Amino acid sequence: MNTHFDRRQLIKAAAASAAAAAFPSPLLAQGAGPSVVVIGGGFGGARCARALRKVNPNIKVTLVETNATYTAPPESNAVIAGLIDIKAQQFGYDRIKADGVDVIISTATAIDPAKKTVYLANGTTLNYERLVISPGIAFKADAIEGYDKTAMAAMPPAYNNGEEVIALHRQLEEMDDGGTVVISSPVNPARCPPAPYERASLIAHFLKIKKPRSKVIILDAKDSFTMQKLFEAAWKELYPGLIEWVGLSQGGALINVDAATKTLSTDFDKYQAAVASIIPPQIAGRAAGLAGVADRTGWCPVDPLTFESRLQAGIHVIGDAAIAGGMPRSASAASSQAQICAAAIAAQLAGNKPSASTLTSSCYSLIAPDYAISQKGTYRPVDDQYTEAEGGPVLSPQNSTREMRRAEAQQAGEWYRTITQSVFG
Repeated sequence: MNTHFDRRQLIKAAAASAAAAAFPSPLLAQGAGPSVVVIGGGFGGARCARALRKVNPNIKVTLVETNATYTAPPESNAVIAGLIDIKAQQFGYDRIKADGVDVIISTATAIDPAKKTVYLANGTTLNYERLVISPGIAFKADAIEGYDKTAMAAMPPAYNNGEEVIALHRQLEEMDDGGTVVISSPVNPARCPPAPYERASLIAHFLKIKKPRSKVIILDAKDSFTMQKLFEAAWKELYPGLIEWVGLSQGGALINVDAATKTLSTDFDKYQAAVASIIPPQIAGRAAGLAGVADRTGWCPVDPLTFESRLQAGIHVIGDAAIAGGMPRSASAASSQAQICAAAIAAQLAGNKPSASTLTSSCYSLIAPDYAISQKGTYRPVDDQYTEAEGGPVLSPQNSTREMRRAEAQQAGEWYRTITQSVFG
C-alpha cells in the first residue's frame, strides 16, 4: 500500500490563501480565533490540523485521535512479508503538538451538527466553528457469511490495524512449506485498490525464499483491477506459478468462510487456506455515521472545492471516506485533500471564497524489494466532483527495464519518508 503525490503542485494549490507559507514552523501557541476540531489522526486529519495552523495561526485547532500511536497503512504489506519492521509504520503526535495543535487521545462518541458540538469518551465536550472528519474506512458488517470477530482474528484483513499486520506476518512464518495463502479482494470503492495485489506479490516474494512449495491465491470480487497488466507481467517474470488470480466471472467472489478450518467458499468452489487474509467490502469510518455525513452508499458526498459535506453544513470530510470522483482512496489523496480543505476553511472563516485546485497523485506498488510499478493521474473539479484529466492515468511503461523498476522502488521508499515527515514530523 504505497502512494505518492507531487508535493510542489499540491503545496501551490493549498497555498491559494496567501498565508500558507507566511508563518514559520513550529507555531507555539494556539490563537484566540475560531475553533476547528479535526477527528482522525491519519494522513488526512493530521495533515489538515498542521495545515490549518500554518495557514492561520489564530485558528484554534484540536485534533481528536483514538490511539496515541498511529500505525500507517502504506508499506504495511512490506511488514507482512518481513521486509521492514512495524516500528517503521508507527508515529506519534509530538511534532503536531509542537505546531500548536491541541491533541486529545480519545474517541468521539457523539456529534451534534446543530449545536456544533463533539462529545468524547473521556467526558470532554468540544465546540467548533468548523469540523473536519477524516475517519478512514470501516468494514461492512455481515458482508461475508461467517466472517465475525473470531474469523477476523484467524484470517485478518490487516488493512486497518497494526496488530493484524503483525499477526499475519507471524502466520506466514509459522506456516508449513506447501501451504496455500488465500487473499480476498473486495469490490470497489475501497481503500488503496492496488493493495491486495501488492500484498500477494510481496507474500510471493517471501514464499519464494522461505517456503517455495507454497502459493498464493487471490479471490477477487472484480473482473479487473488497477494496473492489472503490469502486475500480471511482473508475476510472470518474478513468481511463475506462485500466484493464481481468480476473477469474479471465474468464481472469485467470497461468500462464506469457516474460521475453524480456514475454508473459504465462493459460488464455484471451496479453498482450503493455511493462511488467509480477508479484506471485506468497505464503507466510511464510524465518525461519518456519528456526524450524519454518509449517504446510502456508505460514503460521504462533498463539495470538491472545500470538501464540505453535502449533507451537513459546517462539516468537512477528507480522505478515504469522501466521495471525491476519480481520486483514489489513498494516503496521498488524503494528504492532498487535507491541504486543500485547510486552505478552504481558512478562506471561509475569513469570509472569502475558496479557489479551485488541481490535484495530482501517484500510486507505487512494490512487487519485490527492488521492483515497483506506478500509476499517476491529475484531477480537476468538474461538475461538482474531481475528474481525471483527459487521457486517463499514466502507468509505468509495460516494457520498463529492471533498472527502471528498481528506481521506482527507490522512489517509493523516498515517498514514504517524505509524506510521513510532512504529516507527522
